[in-house]
Amino acid sequence: MAPVRQDQEQVTAWRPPVPGVVEVFHARFTEYAYPMHVHDAWTLLIVDDGAVRYDLDRHEHGTPGDTVTLLPPHVPHNGSPATPGGFRKRVVYLDDTRLGADLIGPAVDGPDLRDPVLRRRVAQLHAVLARPGDDLEAESRLTLIGERLRTHLTAAAPGTPQRPAADPALARRLRELLDARVVEGLGLSDAAGLLGAHPAHLVRAFSAAYGIAPHQYLMSRRVDRARRLLLGGAAPAEVAGATGFYDQAHLTRHFRRLVGVTPGRYRAGGA
Repeated sequence: MAPVRQDQEQVTAWRPPVPGVVEVFHARFTEYAYPMHVHDAWTLLIVDDGAVRYDLDRHEHGTPGDTVTLLPPHVPHNGSPATPGGFRKRVVYLDDTRLGADLIGPAVDGPDLRDPVLRRRVAQLHAVLARPGDDLEAESRLTLIGERLRTHLTAAAPGTPQRPAADPALARRLRELLDARVVEGLGLSDAAGLLGAHPAHLVRAFSAAYGIAPHQYLMSRRVDRARRLLLGGAAPAEVAGATGFYDQAHLTRHFRRLVGVTPGRYRAGGA
């Protein structure tokens, strides 16, 4: 990540290794106003403090904190603070593998989506994208967000629950793939290509069959391996690299969440 500060303006931007994500952009602006401009990517935006007013296709819009804003590519828009203290926003820019050109028109007609579930999922996605090493979780969350966005834009009922289709055979095949690649990991789009299934269907089928999401299953398997290595006397830093974690901090976060103690304390208790 690359933070930049100028007076009260704050910007952090980075590109995570998640398919379909062009850029993640977090910013706080108190006075700055965007002129009319375009992006070649989809802009998925939530505002955490304050509000933004903007023009899109010659119509004025606003972004209160309970909405998700989706701005389509190649359509001019601007943006400025709509509240005295400015605004704080989080943005994910997505390429056309996540949302197709056929959805540009509907997004122009209704860019601001009032959907608490979607708002919560986008916030959760940002939390995951800020943590190196959790790429499968980020890809899974983004896949379900894309599905919900398409539901909004195709005029289906967004509140209609998505019931996972029972597909135990597909779930078993995905589990076998994850078991075979515990250390090196597996991207959701790669798994979908290998198994000939839509990524969202993969996530739902696996979760329905095993009561746990694919990324949770993979982390559980990695933590199990880490436990055995720690009890064998290996140091946490060594264990992190040997079990597929990004670094020792990544191992510690997931280990503590699943075991209740840090890897160091676990190792000491087994000595």
